[in-house]
Amino acid sequence: MSSNRICLIEDDEIMGEAVSDRFEIEGLDWTWFKTGESARAALTKDKFGVVISDIKLPDIDGERLFQEMRAAGVELPPYIFMTGYGAIDRAVSLLKLGAEDYLTKPVDIRVLIEMVRNILSRNSIGEGASDGKAVLGISKPMRHIESLLPRLVADNITVLITGESGVGKEVVARALHRMRDPDNKKPFISVNCGAITETLMEAEMFGYVKGAYTGAIRDKEGYFEQADGGTLFLDEVGEMPLSMQVKLLRVIQERKVVRVGAEKLIPISINLVCATNRNLKKMVEANEFREDLFYRVNVLELQIPPLRERKEDILWLAGLMLDAEAVQHGRARRELSPQAEQALLEHPWPGNIRELKSVLERACILSSQAVLTPNALFGGVQDPEPEEQQQATSLNDYLGSYERQYIEQILKSKQGKIAETAAVLGISRKNLWEKMKKLGIGDDKQL
Repeated sequence: MSSNRICLIEDDEIMGEAVSDRFEIEGLDWTWFKTGESARAALTKDKFGVVISDIKLPDIDGERLFQEMRAAGVELPPYIFMTGYGAIDRAVSLLKLGAEDYLTKPVDIRVLIEMVRNILSRNSIGEGASDGKAVLGISKPMRHIESLLPRLVADNITVLITGESGVGKEVVARALHRMRDPDNKKPFISVNCGAITETLMEAEMFGYVKGAYTGAIRDKEGYFEQADGGTLFLDEVGEMPLSMQVKLLRVIQERKVVRVGAEKLIPISINLVCATNRNLKKMVEANEFREDLFYRVNVLELQIPPLRERKEDILWLAGLMLDAEAVQHGRARRELSPQAEQALLEHPWPGNIRELKSVLERACILSSQAVLTPNALFGGVQDPEPEEQQQATSLNDYLGSYERQYIEQILKSKQGKIAETAAVLGISRKNLWEKMKKLGIGDDKQL
């Protein structure tokens, strides 16, 4: 079991008192160490959920402490550094070595608390990866996928993860990465190909040198270099323009990148995992996706079924999400009434796991009850009337009615902002526009 205790390493009395006071108000469990060596002794023998450390300590440099413990094989929890503006470059270098994040002083306590709760929440969801418990799901298809991962680690092959938006493709990619890197020392870089404009994609993927174009005031690593030694996860790879596909193919074949504006070849060693919610075979037939690239990224395909086809996972996932929500917000865990559980099982979930998470989060925010009811879960999203259900000519029509309601709900919450809505839905702006056109969303201009 992971611990929810926080390790605070800070020699400044005022800063330490301020953070400790806020931790107490938030109901968090923490231990404050004023020297690096006292923290080292505790981290070596005790379990912590997260470490928050100043870089400048009286007895040993925080960076040195971090590196020495990793070199000694100490199993460290996620590590957050607090740093002055002059030490930001050092903090960034530590991120590449495996640190979780950094904050600049003066630290915004609210941001720190949110960061800590997110990490502790993630820890609670991630438990079970090493103790035989289900990581991806308890349904037969997800258990099967989980059983395949160790073999993929051994073979180190390129993997393509397919499935509808929101089914948990990145969760599978991260699970594979954790098996390849159980000590959490190597980077996992996630890239949403559909969120990067065509004009910026090459620079973002491969990096650039100073002066390569207007605004390039310094050299910058691209995503491939950032992932060197670890895993690069290319989500929505089907959204990548053809002009970029040929460059991606070259990098996969040669395992070398060239920054924009440079000529030097930079060797890289990465585990490549791609994902898509589109049918790449049909895209190849339509000349929208390169056939040679398709065979490169599709060495082995893991197809994630939609949530409606693996109902055994619904309540299991809901339980994990309610656990995480309680930890993140520091309040008692909400329970589901039997009727609420049945409602979750009967809902078609066009938005899959992402929609389930949204429904539960909203219910926990809006409901003051300890036990959530069907009305708390779906009060804001009305089910289609029985007449509408009877008139549906196919399963696609039935699911489409729910999909429209869900997209409209997110659009309203984001004041009609397409980019933000697409980000929540986990699809590209282009894909969102296509869905809106297909479902007739926005035709009445009343979002």
